[in-house]
Amino acid sequence: MPRLKSRVRAPFPAPFFFTIDFFALCNFLLLYMKYKAIIFDLDGTLIDSMSLWRRVDMEFLNSRGIEVPTDLFAHLPHGNSFIQTAQYFKDRFGLKDSTASIMQEWTDMVSHHYENDVLLKPGVGDLVRELHAKQYRIGLGTSNSLELAQKSLIHNDLWQYFSCAVTGDEHLKGKPFPDIYLLASERLDVTPKECLVIEDTLTGVQAGKTAGMDVFAIYDADSAEFHPIIKTVADGFFADYSLLREAVFSAE
Repeated sequence: MPRLKSRVRAPFPAPFFFTIDFFALCNFLLLYMKYKAIIFDLDGTLIDSMSLWRRVDMEFLNSRGIEVPTDLFAHLPHGNSFIQTAQYFKDRFGLKDSTASIMQEWTDMVSHHYENDVLLKPGVGDLVRELHAKQYRIGLGTSNSLELAQKSLIHNDLWQYFSCAVTGDEHLKGKPFPDIYLLASERLDVTPKECLVIEDTLTGVQAGKTAGMDVFAIYDADSAEFHPIIKTVADGFFADYSLLREAVFSAE
């Protein structure tokens, strides 16, 4: 006589639901998120510092008897990294200073401010901490120097959340070339398609897009003349971080 199939299912092992490692689960869920890493620019994106650099440009050139031209940054041939910008100033204005001494002079002019009174943009600190809590990999991709980036983010209690930093005093092409963001994705061990870049400038947005990444642009008054173009190039343009946060987490 054939054995009848039981209509009663064997009970599921009760301990199963209580033995899953929380961090393993988080990492598993990350596989299904659109982004695995968020890479932030620094100046104008994380911190409100662009007006400070405009003063530096004026004081630096005026101290040498040079007026600031209206097209100062219109033709940076090799990108706008810290090294390349110093070389550009040296070449354009025929300065006798070495590139290294120009970089050091700029650093000396702003170091105190980066250590003490350059503030985060409203809402960005909470966003970075929330991203970290959700197990996103967080990177920094900036044209500024490592020294100034560290000073500012340590002062604002954010440095510990960044898994990597690619800075403008490394020997690579600056923005709008994609090198900074490509190296950041490599150091974060993710593909460019798994990265979201947060930027404020047109050259930064172009760098992220050329790297094959999605780019969200955050409003900064210093880039106002380029906002119409930024809005067409970026994948999103946001007036503040509360709106940008909603867009980031809607991709989960």
